[in-house]
Amino acid sequence: MNPEMFDRIYESIAKKESTYDGVFYTGVLTTKIVCRPSCRARTPKRENIKLYDSFEGAIRAGFRPCKRCKPEEPGPHGPDAALAAKVDALIGEHLSERVTLKSLAAALAISPYHLQRTYKRLVGHSPAVQLQRARIEAAQQMLADGKNSIAEIGSAVGFRSPSHFAVWFRSETGLTPSEYRESNASHREHPLDSKSSRANQGGNR
Repeated sequence: MNPEMFDRIYESIAKKESTYDGVFYTGVLTTKIVCRPSCRARTPKRENIKLYDSFEGAIRAGFRPCKRCKPEEPGPHGPDAALAAKVDALIGEHLSERVTLKSLAAALAISPYHLQRTYKRLVGHSPAVQLQRARIEAAQQMLADGKNSIAEIGSAVGFRSPSHFAVWFRSETGLTPSEYRESNASHREHPLDSKSSRANQGGNR
């Protein structure tokens, strides 16, 4: 697991959020207890946490289930929702890599057919569509931030060629990466222009 993903999960653990319940299990090294990420117990230090992607894996490693959050019991949303959440987490963690239905299924130790059918039934679209949406959202966010070059952003969302990234981005959004960045920069520089224009129009009635 990369450090960015771990930091995201640890932040959720510290806030007692249920985002990763059923997706990951928190092994506390100092007590050898495994918890749900949303457990209301005192948050362990990050260096004392080991994350597992299954409850059984934590038990095999010698952890005991927490009596407070009972991680051995099914989550409120069921196993299919946990599976979908795992897919979303994997996609978010590997945006810069080649992600396929087959690679996702292999990471989850299930068949591609079962993954496709279950995910689409629960979410309403396929993992491939989710991958595209996640890449678009990440690219838009980085373009709006203005901290990285277009080539770096393209690479971060899985495109080795800046030209291929530009063609794909335009087909998805109707704008080139440069146009999208410029439109966001203009909005940041003149955030009140549209409001002022509407106010002036109202005053001239």
